[in-house]
Amino acid sequence: MQMRKIKLTLLAILIFTGLTYAQDKPAYQLYNNKGKLAKYDKMVKDLAKSDMVFFGEYHTNPISHWMQLELAKSFYKIKGDKMFFGAEMFENGNQLVMNEYLAGFYPEKKMIPEMTQMWGNYNTDYRPLVEFAKKNKLRFIATNIPRRYASMINKGGIEVLKKLSPEARAMIGPDLEKYFDPTVKAYAEMAENMGGHVPPNMLNIQTAQASKDATMAHFSLKNFKKGDFLFHIEGSYHSNNKQGIIWWINKIHPGLKIKSITTVTKSEWDEMTKDEKNEIAEYILVVADDMTQTKR
Repeated sequence: MQMRKIKLTLLAILIFTGLTYAQDKPAYQLYNNKGKLAKYDKMVKDLAKSDMVFFGEYHTNPISHWMQLELAKSFYKIKGDKMFFGAEMFENGNQLVMNEYLAGFYPEKKMIPEMTQMWGNYNTDYRPLVEFAKKNKLRFIATNIPRRYASMINKGGIEVLKKLSPEARAMIGPDLEKYFDPTVKAYAEMAENMGGHVPPNMLNIQTAQASKDATMAHFSLKNFKKGDFLFHIEGSYHSNNKQGIIWWINKIHPGLKIKSITTVTKSEWDEMTKDEKNEIAEYILVVADDMTQTKR
């Protein structure tokens, strides 16, 4: 009996030591914007009360993509077919192909070649979300501006819009000219971050960035109706601090309940001030600095 107690004690010590070691090297931790550890289930319930949730990812971070899929599963249990997806990674010119694939008109091997500017990490990072939408008959909206138009704006500025056909203009957020403001935090910081090396075409660069945000906001709203729940995936820069897409949605259609979750590395999190943590998003996914990356 005494020997059995000793063995059980040793086993308990080993388990505790193992748990302690694992907790010393976590792959990720969830925080709220007060800097406190957040529980996944409580976060899900809170976010699901929103009209729209924006997930700011690091494009090649596997924890971001794993968490997106887990959230999709959890949101679906709560929202059902009221839920739909939106994503920066798909240009709106691909929407017809996406819809036809989701409807089962043809197999994936025929869908992929039809998609323009498909990201290199589609199979590892975004395919699981598309397949989840397909399996559960959910909409998946390609919200981003076609890359060629963002590139044209980058080179020629907002005046390029006047040269485009009505068909082309329909693929660009129609509120870009009305609301674009280079002094808005998200765009002003682009120039500030360049220090004394601001290029002469800085305004064009800012406008091109805004064209992406404005277009993603436009197509998010175009496909949203009261009672819906949008789960949108984008690079963190497009939604941090309620800027980017969220800023545009609040300009175009104020009054919606919007929340966000973002991704930062542990070292970035440790350097952030209390105010920065409070403003960046409602929830923060803090990932290990040396996490293995996927290939884009």
